[in-house]
Amino acid sequence: MTDIFELLKGKGSEKQPVIVQGITGKFGTRHTKLMMEYGTNIVAGVTPGKGGQKFENSVPIYETVKEAVDATGAKISIMFVPAKFFLGAAKDALEAGIKLLIAIPEHVPVQDAMKTIELAKEKGAIMIGPNTPGVMIPDLIKIGIMPASPFKFGNVAVLSKSGTLLYEISNNLSTSGFGQCITLGIGGDPINGTRLIDAFDMVKDYPDLDGIVVVGEIGGDAEEVFAQKIIDENFKKPIVAYVAGRKAPKEKRMGHAGAIVMGNYGSAESKIEMFTKANIPVAKRPVEVPILLAGKMEKK
Repeated sequence: MTDIFELLKGKGSEKQPVIVQGITGKFGTRHTKLMMEYGTNIVAGVTPGKGGQKFENSVPIYETVKEAVDATGAKISIMFVPAKFFLGAAKDALEAGIKLLIAIPEHVPVQDAMKTIELAKEKGAIMIGPNTPGVMIPDLIKIGIMPASPFKFGNVAVLSKSGTLLYEISNNLSTSGFGQCITLGIGGDPINGTRLIDAFDMVKDYPDLDGIVVVGEIGGDAEEVFAQKIIDENFKKPIVAYVAGRKAPKEKRMGHAGAIVMGNYGSAESKIEMFTKANIPVAKRPVEVPILLAGKMEKK
């Protein structure tokens, strides 16, 4: 498996170069500026029709990802393209040699997402999203739309299906003394390039890992599959979970495209039951997450 930490950290003191697809759009412009302010090494933008221009008078813009990769050697791209152009832009990136693709757009057609996931597998690349807030290693690199202030560096991995809860729970962890080695937004669309179990595989062997926080939500069976994997692998490091949507009515779509409960399938009860079987305590409120994590660490 491609090592996400190696991709994000690189080797030596130089920060990893990052390309922004859709850098000149309103959303892309705003968040590129914020990523640059954080210290992310944005080396190129891609907007068809605007090649040859410069973003903020410093970042060159190219017509294609291949041109940007050839010029910079970047292996990471973040996409701020409209959902209808997603497939073409993703192909452009993966065929140019991008190894970590952060897909921000939501409402990507399911078929397009599936085709992109297959291509990423073929190319040995990681796709995070679509509809992800992004991924970051605090104090080093931020690739996404998350605010900077909730996060601080440490040794807890946070894997979240929700963007805003990723920020809130990371902030609760930070203020309680639990910094993060990585925070990763799975994405709220029904089909995800990186599932919870994939994200777990990416972080479980991190040498300084102290624990994992999983932020789940109703809908689908990602949390149940994750809990079963923890049981099967007999993973011993502390894990704490939170499940959003406990009070949601059945068979009504809630916010995220995947957040719908059909009978008991996808219900909070189903997820909590499986987490309990895997010896993973589930917080009732986000503020309880660091308390439960501290408790798990004491018992270790």
